Amino acid sequence: MSDSSAPDAAGLIDRLRLIEEQPLDTRAAAYAAVHEELARRLESAPTDPTSTP
Repeated sequence: MSDSSAPDAAGLIDRLRLIEEQPLDTRAAAYAAVHEELARRLESAPTDPTSTP
């Protein structure tokens, strides 16, 4: 993990800890929101055109 992603990782860990404290139905919706956010970030990330599949 690079230094520039460390604050994001710490924020995610804090967010997941808060989610774990919630009731199950609220927790499920919160995890779904985290999943959607991470999927959007991954899809919008720059790709390396020199890498091979």
